[in-house]
Amino acid sequence: MQTRAPIAPQDLSRIERLCVERGLKMTGQRRLIARVLSEAEDHPDVEELYRRAVTQDGRISIATVYRTVRLLEEKGILERHDFGGGRARYEPAEHGEHHHLIDIDSGRVLEFSDERHEELAREIAARLGFELVGHRLELFGRKFPETRPVTPAPAPRRRLRERTA
Repeated sequence: MQTRAPIAPQDLSRIERLCVERGLKMTGQRRLIARVLSEAEDHPDVEELYRRAVTQDGRISIATVYRTVRLLEEKGILERHDFGGGRARYEPAEHGEHHHLIDIDSGRVLEFSDERHEELAREIAARLGFELVGHRLELFGRKFPETRPVTPAPAPRRRLRERTA
C-alpha cells in the first residue's frame, strides 16, 4: 500500500488550511473541492462546483460535493448566500468585509465595499441604541442600457420662398 507524502502547509489552498485548522479529515475529494472553491472568483452553486471538480477527477459524485459543502458550511468555512434563482451559492466565510450587488438579469454577483456605507451602518445602529457588530448588504439591480453615441440629426432644410414685389 502506497502512502502519500503530507502536503506542505504553504501548498494548501486557503480553504484546505481552514479545514485542517478545524480538524477535518482531508480526503482527496474534499481536498479537490476545497481547492476548486478557493480558486473560484465567483459564487458557485453546488452544481457548478461539481462541474468544475469533475473535470479534475471524474470519480467525484455530486453527492460528495453536496455533503462536503454542507460540512464546510457547518464548520463555518463556507458562507451560504441566496441571491435568488432558487440555488444557494457559496463563498469562503473569511473573505473580508464586502457586500454584493446582484444583476437580476444575468445572475452575476459583484462584490464591493464602501467606507461611506460602513459609516452609515454604524451611525444608524448608534442612533437606534446599538453597537454594530456585523451586517450584510445585498443589492439587486439591473444594468443601465449601454449608451450609444447619438448622431446629431441633420438640420432641417428651410424652404425659401421667393417674394415678388
